[in-house]
This record gives sequence, structure tokens and C-alpha cells, in this order.
Amino acid sequence: MPESIVVENIRNAAGESVTLLVEGGRVAGLGPAAGLAISDSAERFDGAGQMILPALVDGHVHLDKTLVGLPFIAHIPGETVAKRIAAERDLRRTVSLPVTARGGALIDKIAALGTVAVRSHVDIDTEIGLKGLEQVLSLKQSHGHLVDIEIVAFPQSGIMRDPGTAALLHEAVAEGADLVGGLDPAGIDDDINGHLDAVFAVAGRRNVGVDLHLHDSGPLGAFELRQIAERTIALSLQGRVAVSHAFCLGELDDADFGRTAELLARAEISIMTNGPGPVPMPPVKRLQAAGVRVFAGSDNIRDAWSPFGNGDLIERAGIICDRQDFRADDDLERAFDLVTRASGAVLGRAEPLALGSPADFILVGCDSVAETLAERPLARTVFKAGRRIAEAGRLV
Repeated sequence: MPESIVVENIRNAAGESVTLLVEGGRVAGLGPAAGLAISDSAERFDGAGQMILPALVDGHVHLDKTLVGLPFIAHIPGETVAKRIAAERDLRRTVSLPVTARGGALIDKIAALGTVAVRSHVDIDTEIGLKGLEQVLSLKQSHGHLVDIEIVAFPQSGIMRDPGTAALLHEAVAEGADLVGGLDPAGIDDDINGHLDAVFAVAGRRNVGVDLHLHDSGPLGAFELRQIAERTIALSLQGRVAVSHAFCLGELDDADFGRTAELLARAEISIMTNGPGPVPMPPVKRLQAAGVRVFAGSDNIRDAWSPFGNGDLIERAGIICDRQDFRADDDLERAFDLVTRASGAVLGRAEPLALGSPADFILVGCDSVAETLAERPLARTVFKAGRRIAEAGRLV
């Protein structure tokens, strides 16, 4: 790849004509061409008048669970989280195509749509051990030119109810997982203190962040959130803890919401949402107004939990708009931020399209961010580290 790349004839979100200069895979300048020191030897790319936007960042996927690459498999019903977990384990025993193939097919799919980084939760339990982790670590090597992968060691089957999992979580982080996860301390393990003690013991000993799934509802879920926040503060993990789903935040009265949101903000805990229905959804604006970072992700993409999902984060942002009744342009921009800047910040990525940041961006033929969310164009040109990797929904 050339050291210097110039992307010209493009517009920013404000409609201004700009030129992007890339040096060594990073942004060396973005603005009027006259203000950039462009080498005569730089490779030039004509943006054809398209708008430049930050590339997409998926804050929550499951690369080890996806069934992409297999013939369609009918959804297995389960009215509770525990029953769905059991059904998934049964299905997992019958799937012969390895995670490297299925997860790799999913990475190819999402990269072509503009996603350049993901946080993937990987199941860790006493049946599968670290096999899923090993295969997703392999994907980091084989597909790192397309997507950066951050891994959460995720105890899908619980910790207390699956003795030996706590030790496996420690081992998973030692072997390369970037964070430790957890799942419904009350609803799955029926032991809030035991579950959270185990999760935060890994975080403290291994000096890693935390990302827990929390489906538990109402005041119980809010109590668990506050327990997570208190442990976060006690271990000085502010800014390194996220809670995915947190449906309870959409069910609380004003008093319970207020004290829970205040503690989440003080602990600098981020909340991931993907706008699923028909369950309650954390109120994005209210949380942001309280100082809580909200970000978004796809979650399940054609797996045992859902037959749906295509990995298109622009579509996902539109789903969030529908669930939150976002209609004004600034609200659509707020939703787009959840799948770009906000999710990137949770993953520790630099401010997108800032000087010195990775040259990860997409080009679309729309006139604004709001129009992009409304139209959801598939005609996207995708660049990662200054290299064009996809055009019109296909890898190049």
C-alpha cells in the first residue's frame, strides 16, 4: 500500500468540499486541498462527490455463535433466557462448520458494509472450554486487515451454576481475551454477590475491563446495576466497564432511574443497546443527559437466539431510531454516533477522522447523516487504515 493516499472530490457532513490526506494508514489532514501538504507521489482516489463519514464500530457481536455460512436453520423457541441457553448448547453440539469459517463469513459480510471494529463476546463454559476463544483469536490474525476484534470472555451458561467456569475465565484472559464478561447474576446464577465477585476478581487480578449482559428486569435489574457500579468504583475501573442490554432502565420509576443513572455516570459505566423488540429499551436521551455513555451493537446475527440480523449498523441505528421515536435530524445523528464515535470510544479507539487517527471511513452518496440513516444506502465505499476494502457491499 502506498505511504501517502489522497482522497479528493469528497464532502464532509456539513456539505463542504474537502480532501483527505492519509499517511501510513492514518489521517494526516482533512480539509481544503490547498491547506494540505500533498506529495506528488501520493496515490489519488476520486471520491466522486460522495460524503465522508466515520467507519462503523460494532460494540456487541457474537462471532462464535453466528450460523452465517450454513444453510438456514429454523429458530429454536425458548421463552426464558435459561431455556434459550440450553437450546443453543444443544444446537452447538450439532454444528460442524467451525467458528473460523462461520465467524470469518460474518466478518466479510460486515466489513463490506463498513464495520471496521467489533467487540465480540465468546462463550466460555465447562463444556466448550476455550475452543471458541481459540478460534476467534485465529480470526483476529486472519481477518485483522478487515476488522479489529476485541474479545470478551463470556460465561453464557453462568458461573456459579457451572462450577469451573470462574477458573476458565481467568485462563481465557491469560490466553488473550481482552475483557471478562458476566450474565444475569440473579436470573441465571441466583447469586448476585457470588457472580459479581467472580467477574470482578478476574478484572482485578488480570487488569482488564468488564462487559456484562443484563436481562434481569425492573428494580432487581436496577439493584444489580448499582452493585456493578459500586464494584467498578471500588476497583478503580471507571471507564472500563459496560453493561449490555440493561432492559431494566426502560422500566423504572423516576426515583429509581435517577439514583441508578447517577451511580452509573459516577462509575463511568457504558450501556450497550441494540434496540430489540418487544423488550423495554434503555432511554438513550435520558441516560445521556445524566452523563451515561450509550453505545450500540448488532448482538445476535443469524444464530440460535435470532434468525434475523445482517450486520448492517446503519440499519441498526435506524432500528434504534424507531424504538426511541427519533425523527429529527439531530436525533438521527445521535443514533449514528452510537455506532461510530460512541462505540469506538468504548473500544478504546481514537476520535474518528481526527488528525493522527486510523484512516477508517466510508463514502456514501447522501447529503447528510440523517439522509444516510433514512436511505441506508448499500452503495458504500469502505476504507480501513487508508486502504479501500469494499465497494457497493462487496469486498474488493
